[in-house]
Amino acid sequence: MNPGSVAVVVVEDIGVPSWDLYELSIPCTVFGKPQPDLADPWYDLRLCSTGEPQQDGSSTGTGLSLRTPYGLDDLVGADTVIVPSVPDPCVDEGQPLPPALITALRQAYDAGARMVSLCTGAFALAEAGLLDGRRATAHWMHTAQLAERYPKVEVDDSVLYVDDGDVLTSAGLTAGLDLCLHLVRRDLGAHVANQLARRMVVPAHRPGGQAQFIDLSVPATDDGSLGPVLDWARTHLDQPLTVEDLARRAAMSPRTLHRRLQAATGTTPLQWLLNQRLARAQNLLESTDLSIEKVGELSGLGTANNLRHHFLKQIGVSPSDYRRAFPRTMPESPLSAGEPQRPRYRSIAAATASGDSSGA
Repeated sequence: MNPGSVAVVVVEDIGVPSWDLYELSIPCTVFGKPQPDLADPWYDLRLCSTGEPQQDGSSTGTGLSLRTPYGLDDLVGADTVIVPSVPDPCVDEGQPLPPALITALRQAYDAGARMVSLCTGAFALAEAGLLDGRRATAHWMHTAQLAERYPKVEVDDSVLYVDDGDVLTSAGLTAGLDLCLHLVRRDLGAHVANQLARRMVVPAHRPGGQAQFIDLSVPATDDGSLGPVLDWARTHLDQPLTVEDLARRAAMSPRTLHRRLQAATGTTPLQWLLNQRLARAQNLLESTDLSIEKVGELSGLGTANNLRHHFLKQIGVSPSDYRRAFPRTMPESPLSAGEPQRPRYRSIAAATASGDSSGA
């Protein structure tokens, strides 16, 4: 089976920032290197610049310029079009994307191309109107901006990627690799995808979603007047706590506490407590060898079964899978009042490499 051509967009107008090279390299690695013993023919990869086709590698702006003979005209006619990312100013400051890119994306879609975005590339697909009425995702740090700027898009910040048939989107960084391997699985079958993942030393399929990488202990904003009661609650998570307990501690009515906490953190008091308990459980799983039962007790989530229930519902993986994904890196007392910042992007390959190995 011929998997067809893959056109990867390179936004050249301000150069390719070095921090965006990771997303750009993912489709190049997956689709650009022939694997004749797995599938022949392999994909036909083309890097398509938004600037003029170049024959040299001169740099522009603060980033890099790639030597490629392909331009936006080459998006039309490709079987798959991938937008790895867009420049930060287009996401953070609302700087317009090149109009020619938006036009080319629409034309490629109308011509029957499968449209794919990695990380912030979703902003380009959304600007082209290709995500209207669809479920989509992006890096969890940018999903709120995506939802606000494009209200017709159903943004899901909890998943690693979304497959909506002819339009697919992924979360940031390594989630782009998850999606690219998923495309190989769709095109060439599980055996080929599993063997390719093994060669890349990554899992063919990771359990859970990007919710497991979000630091639940950090609110969107903070209300200084609530600081003392929130700090007190964090040090008493192992005890039964109610909204009334927090309101009494804050010297306000439960209704006022609810309104103030909703404004300060964007969540209700009960959801805030649950987030804090989950954050404590994550910390204990990462930094101690305590049993699942003890982790549930110290985090205030109760029994091991209750802990598993909330982890699967909120984080997307079981406590045991989470512990394997984030092995202990530093000693800490399980009764520590503080919640140290956790590295959110350690690889989970070692923890989940056996999760989809039937064809390996």
